[in-house]
Amino acid sequence: MADHAKVVAAQRIEDARYWAAPRLESAAHGFEDQVAPKVSSMLTTAARRIDPKPSRSRRWPMLVLLSGLAVGTIGYMFYRRNAQQWTEHMKDSASDASRWVDEKADRASQASDRMAADVSRKADEASRKM
Repeated sequence: MADHAKVVAAQRIEDARYWAAPRLESAAHGFEDQVAPKVSSMLTTAARRIDPKPSRSRRWPMLVLLSGLAVGTIGYMFYRRNAQQWTEHMKDSASDASRWVDEKADRASQASDRMAADVSRKADEASRKM
C-alpha cells in the first residue's frame, strides 16, 4: 500500500507540475511586463536622488555637434574656393595651350610657305638653265 501511495503521490506531483508550469510562466511574463518596469523606474529615481555627484552636463554633445558643423562648413568653403581656382587655372592653361598651338601652326605654315617658295625658285632656276 505504501508503494501504491508513493506512485499516486508521484503522479499527482507530476500532474501539479504540468498544471503549474504554464501558469508560473504566465505570471512571470505579467510581472516582467507590468511590475518590473515600475520597480525599475522607482529604483532609478531613488538612485538619482541619493547620488552625491552632480548630473553630467549635456552641453558637450551639442558643442561637439556645432564644432563638427563649423569644421565641415569651413572645409566645404575651402573645397569650393580651391575648385574655382583650379578651374580658372585650367582655363588659363587651356588658353595658353591653344595660343601655343596657334603660334606653332603659324610658324609651321610660314616654314612650309618658305620651303615651297624655295622649291619654286629652284624649279624656275632649273627650267631657265635648260
